[in-house]
Amino acid sequence: MFTHIHLGARDLPRLAAFYDHVLEPLGLVRLFEERDGGPPDAIWHYPGRHWPLFVIQYPFNGLPATWGNGAQVSFMSPCRQSVDDVWHRVMACGGGSEGPPGVRDCYGPDFYAAYCRDIEGNKLCFVHAATMQAFFT
Repeated sequence: MFTHIHLGARDLPRLAAFYDHVLEPLGLVRLFEERDGGPPDAIWHYPGRHWPLFVIQYPFNGLPATWGNGAQVSFMSPCRQSVDDVWHRVMACGGGSEGPPGVRDCYGPDFYAAYCRDIEGNKLCFVHAATMQAFFT
């Protein structure tokens, strides 16, 4: 398991607004904390839980942020409808499709997922499967 996923941002305010809208159906909310001295960031979490976190931030080294070729961030979704909702929000906000919502039998008979790109090119996956339901209860 991971503590946090961290993506670089080129336009932090625009990317943060994108994720505020897109992550809402998953129950993730932005966490407002005191600055830690690093570059500006935006952080999302599940209410009542500190971990795991999803973080976007200007790179510490000052170089431009780029998407990772072969990298993908996958989010658990509480239900199939939330997978549909998030994918449609990504499309409406200028993201790109890498595969619309549907069952992916190659991963399991109940693996319902959608694949897309955020507005800066990062590949995302949103997944619901019955075995993940315990996380949301």
